[in-house]
Amino acid sequence: MEKILVSACLLGERVRYNGGAATCDDPVLVRWLAEGRVVSFCPEVAGGLGTPRPRAERQGLRVMTDSAVDVTTAFGRGAERARDTARAHCIRVAILKDGSPSCGSSYVYDGTFTGARIAAVGVTTALLQQDHVRVFNESQLDEAAAYVMKLEET
Repeated sequence: MEKILVSACLLGERVRYNGGAATCDDPVLVRWLAEGRVVSFCPEVAGGLGTPRPRAERQGLRVMTDSAVDVTTAFGRGAERARDTARAHCIRVAILKDGSPSCGSSYVYDGTFTGARIAAVGVTTALLQQDHVRVFNESQLDEAAAYVMKLEET
């Protein structure tokens, strides 16, 4: 049975920068939880950042808060811990919160703190992809479920 790394905020954990969650109640995720497949993880908290915390956005290879504090090291540490967790559980699939400077897989915010988006990936997503983990976002759960089924057939 494939284990799946899932952003903790999508599971209702209050770990987002504003102290909130981004709970996802999609039937695919609910089923995976019931099957015991889900490994919950928040790379930002694992990297040493508190909750709540200042907003942060990618600015090239750096991650900066809205008050110009460089938090790149914490984001990198969290990404490494996510990779280590994925390796420990032989995880090949992750469902991560899109838009996050850690977890974004189709977009992140552009670093201007204006709400503008760019097609790019977060720090954790990039590292997991380098380690051959397929990353999906919360709007791609049907696609992720099909991919998991394909993995389990081989």
